[in-house]
Amino acid sequence: MEPATLDYSLSPVNKSAIAEAFGKAAGNYDSHAAFQREVGARLLKFLPSDIRGKTVLDLGCGTGYFAALLRQRGANVICCDLSKKMLERAKRRCGVSKMRYQQGDAESLPFASQSIDLVFSSLALQWCNDLSVPLREMRRILKPNGGIYFSTLLDGSLCELKESWKAIDEYQHVNDFYRIDEINIALAQSGCRPSQLDLPTITVWYNSAFSLMRDLKGIGASYVQGRSQGLTSRSMLLQVEQAYQRFRNHKGLVPATYQVCLGVIHI
Repeated sequence: MEPATLDYSLSPVNKSAIAEAFGKAAGNYDSHAAFQREVGARLLKFLPSDIRGKTVLDLGCGTGYFAALLRQRGANVICCDLSKKMLERAKRRCGVSKMRYQQGDAESLPFASQSIDLVFSSLALQWCNDLSVPLREMRRILKPNGGIYFSTLLDGSLCELKESWKAIDEYQHVNDFYRIDEINIALAQSGCRPSQLDLPTITVWYNSAFSLMRDLKGIGASYVQGRSQGLTSRSMLLQVEQAYQRFRNHKGLVPATYQVCLGVIHI
């Protein structure tokens, strides 16, 4: 029997549109990124306790929040991001001591083979078309006994927002995310054998659906694969807000549920 494969050919990801969306959000990203920091903090706990002198690639570094923490622990950090403006924000935060900055795509990393000790990549890989490609690339650049520490979103994330939009129209307004079986197939295709996969559910509570959508736009997650090109009117957003009310709890708050995959791969 031939090994299972995934066909991503029908839904290519527009990397330039993703970079543009994150670039526009770079200036205000940090004020909307509480969930991203929660996930990154959980992932950071999986790293070795002593990373002094190690070369660590922060892949999808954003504004450099976690790169700064990695450097505080003594690592030599390489910030890599699809967005030039995000890299500029990271450089403004972290400076140049023990830091390098490189614009690049996770699916074609601009680094030599066996040149990196550890890869830290939090909530970046869901923007890749074929997950096995960045996993294979990360494996290529790692030195022997290196490690990959990644997080990504799974199917079921933002289910409340997706269901609320479905009550309004038939178009795609929320991205689809990897299923866990797709994660496992991509790991096998890339030759990566995880030593740990944690699958937490994280719920963020908001005063309104507007607040959630403001955060999503604020971090740059406004690119949606397959979305209709028409503008979203305020009346439509009001309808989404109304549809979202069925998820409101007894405290008057509405949830945004995320299914997260935290992975550790030792090479």
